Amino acid sequence: MNVTDTTDHAAAARRTGRRRGTPALAGALGTALLAGLLSACGEAPRLDACAWMKEPADSTGRTVVLVDDSGSVRGKTAGRDYAHSIGPLLTALVERKDTVSVGSFSGDSTQITWIAKDRSTDWVRDNHNTINQKKRKQQAVGCLTGLVGKAQRAAPRSGGSDVLAALAAGASSLDGTSGRRGLLVLTDGLSTTGCADLRAAAFRDRSEIKAITRVCAARDETPDLTGVHLTLAGVGQPAADRRAPTAAQRTWLSDLWRSLCGAGRKKTSGTSCTLAPAAIGTAEHSRPRKKVPQDPAVRYAQDRPESYELPGAALFDTNASTVRPQALPLLNDVAVSARTTPGSRVTVLGYVDPRGRPDNNHQLSQARADAVKDVLTGLGVRRVTAHGRGLPTGCAKPDHAPGGRMSAEDKLQCDRRVDIHITRK
Repeated sequence: MNVTDTTDHAAAARRTGRRRGTPALAGALGTALLAGLLSACGEAPRLDACAWMKEPADSTGRTVVLVDDSGSVRGKTAGRDYAHSIGPLLTALVERKDTVSVGSFSGDSTQITWIAKDRSTDWVRDNHNTINQKKRKQQAVGCLTGLVGKAQRAAPRSGGSDVLAALAAGASSLDGTSGRRGLLVLTDGLSTTGCADLRAAAFRDRSEIKAITRVCAARDETPDLTGVHLTLAGVGQPAADRRAPTAAQRTWLSDLWRSLCGAGRKKTSGTSCTLAPAAIGTAEHSRPRKKVPQDPAVRYAQDRPESYELPGAALFDTNASTVRPQALPLLNDVAVSARTTPGSRVTVLGYVDPRGRPDNNHQLSQARADAVKDVLTGLGVRRVTAHGRGLPTGCAKPDHAPGGRMSAEDKLQCDRRVDIHITRK
């Protein structure tokens, strides 16, 4: 064997090995370099589908979305899910290509916790492809949904809420906007501070709404919403584990906010007040690490029956169950109150004093209750029930005689009374 040939073969083998090993070495070096970069950054960067919205745009309109994160809408374990319940409202402002800011409020509501400011929804800018424009629209709605969801999960600053103050803060943040100014407020409308504090409200009639509106105006707490398109969504819908208003109470509450935002006044160009009929769903949330401030309770005072205690002497002769003609004006007042209470139910309870025969007490008390029921029904009252209770277990009237003692006659009249309860639904 030729030594020269052997040496040449060995050299060739070494050269071939170097050529074959070069790609493998380069790949290993590339992998190590990439791993080092990723290690330095913590993790691989993720594509932000909402990044384009952070770029400023020449928008013709601006909308501020404020989310009530107070205890009444958060609940203990499940709160109102505004984010996934207001899709049409978010889609509408994306269609307009508004610049949008999202924040939350609670407590005295004068300070807004901003989640995101000045997000452009202009899905047309630098985007002339129809398919891409449609994708941008969907991205914008999805991104805003996420921001609203983040706002509704924000911890409240303090207990209670002042929705009217939130309206003022939101309107103020729109100052300087040259185009359309929109304010979307997501709230149950159950203020527990400020001039519209509803903790002890009767939720009863228009006179109370007018009184609250006057007080807020006198205290200069009514926000200037001129030139603002205001939309309220979720009014009358607190968290599922909170006491909720009845249908009649929600109607009263909606009327109150229409009055407070000026819907009943002469319309000004570029100004509107709308209560969206959106049904707000619920979403469970994890128990917070820190104690969350809770709202004072709204008692819905009108849940307590409106009661009339009518003395027997004013209604019946002794041992009789025929309503005296002199009692008709009194019962007519009760009938008007019942007829003008939406969805009311009327209960008539008859009592007798202990002077009659024990075996006749229940029969006479039932006859008297039925007689009053017949009068009320004849006066146009519906849904009336009558019950004879016999002897009363105690006198419901407060003592009014000197020394705190009732006379024997007062006690008899109180015993042989008829009680009428008007319950609102």
